Amino acid sequence: MMDNMNKERIAIVDGIRTPMAKSGTDFASIEADDLGAIPVRELLARTNLNPNEIDEVIIGNVAQPAHAANVGRVISLKAGVPKHVHGITVHRNCASGMESISSGMNRIHLGESNIVLAGGVESMSNIPLLYNKSMTAWFYNMFKARTTSKKIKNLLRFRLKMLKPIIGLEVGLTDPVCGMMMGMTAENLAREFHITREEQDQFALLSHQKAAAAIESGRLAEEIVSVPVPPKYKKVMEADNGPRMNQTIEALAKLRPYFDRKNGTVTVGTSSQVTDGAASVLLMKESQAKAMGYTPLGYIKNYAYAGCEPSRMGLGPIYATAKLMEKEAFSMSDVGLVEINEAFAAQVIANVEAFDSDKFAQKYLNRSTKIGAIDPAILNVNGGALSLGHPLGMTGTRLIITILKEMHRRSISTGLASLCIGGGQGAAFLVEAQ
Repeated sequence: MMDNMNKERIAIVDGIRTPMAKSGTDFASIEADDLGAIPVRELLARTNLNPNEIDEVIIGNVAQPAHAANVGRVISLKAGVPKHVHGITVHRNCASGMESISSGMNRIHLGESNIVLAGGVESMSNIPLLYNKSMTAWFYNMFKARTTSKKIKNLLRFRLKMLKPIIGLEVGLTDPVCGMMMGMTAENLAREFHITREEQDQFALLSHQKAAAAIESGRLAEEIVSVPVPPKYKKVMEADNGPRMNQTIEALAKLRPYFDRKNGTVTVGTSSQVTDGAASVLLMKESQAKAMGYTPLGYIKNYAYAGCEPSRMGLGPIYATAKLMEKEAFSMSDVGLVEINEAFAAQVIANVEAFDSDKFAQKYLNRSTKIGAIDPAILNVNGGALSLGHPLGMTGTRLIITILKEMHRRSISTGLASLCIGGGQGAAFLVEAQ
C-alpha cells in the first residue's frame, strides 16, 4: 500500500447494509448480484448523489456466482449506476469487503478516481453443489457419443455413487495449502492458547446477548436497509435473523464438537454463521466531501494486510495490527472501540491473549513489547459473526460501517477494525469518526 503520510484522509461519506440472513432462510432466493444492488441503490438515495459523478464501483465477493461474472459490474448496472462507470470485483477471502475499500482509497490517492462506491456481497445460500469428476466424465462421454450404441454403452457405466456432489461451501472453506477446514485452524488456536470449551461457549453467549441488545435498542437498525422477502414479498426483513434472543449457556454446552469430533472443542455454536448479506460505502477525499456539503460518517486513517501461517490463520488480526502500527504511530490506548470479526470464538480469544503478550510479540512479531491489551468492554460491543453472521465478501465492509456508527454514538474518535482471512492473512483498519 502507498504511504498515507501527508495524504488527505479518505472519507466514508455514508454506509448501509442489508440485514444478514442465515443461509437457506429469507434471502435464499436472492442471488448475489440482486442482493448486492440493494444497499447500493439505498446509499445513492440517502446521499442524494448523482450516479454520473461516480468514477468506479468496487465490490468484494468470494463465491463468484457463475451467472454473473464480475459481479461488481453487474451490481453496479442493476443498481442504476450509468453504463460509462466501470466496475470490478475484488477477492481477498473474508477481507474482500475491506479490499474493496482499500482498493478504492488507493485509486483516489493515485488520482485515478475521485468518487468510488465500494462494498461487499455474499449469497452463501447459492454457493453451488458441484458434479464430481466421475460424473463430469460421464456427461462428457455422453455428449461426445455419436452413435446409439456408444450412448447405450455409456449409460450402462452409470452408477448411483457418481451422483455424490462436491459441496462448494465445504471446498471453499478448506485451505488448499495446509488442507484444513477453517474450523480446524480454530482448533489449533484453542490448543495453542489453552482455550477451554467453556471459555468459547461463554464468548458465544456474550456475542448473542450483545447482538440481541443492539437489535432491541435499535442501534443496528441505523445501519440497515429493510428488504422485502421474495418471492411473495409479504414479509419485510428489517433485522439480522442470526442472533438468538434468548440464547443460554446450557444450549451451547449441549452442542458437540464439529470439526474434530473426538478431541475438539469448536462447535457450530462457537463458529461464525453461514449467512447472506450485502453492504456498501461511498468514498472520496475529505476535502471533496466537505465541498459537496457532506458530513462524513468517518475516515480511514490507514490500513494494513499481513500474512501468517495458513494453519493459524485466525491470528491474522494481530499480525495486521502490528504492521499497521509500523505505518501509523498509535497505541492500543488510543483506540476507543475495537471490532475483530468473530470467525470463531477461539480465534478472537486467542487474538486478545496475543495482543497482551510480550512473549508472542517477541517470538512472532519482531517486537520487544506487546501490541497492547484490548479492554473487553470495547470489543465487538454489538455482537459479532457468531451471532450476527458472516457473509464472507460483505463482512469487511460491514465491520467498518458498524464501528463508525458506534463511534459516533459514543463520541469516540479512533477505532480499530480487523479480521482474519482464510489462507493465512489478516487485515486491520484504523478509522476515525472526527
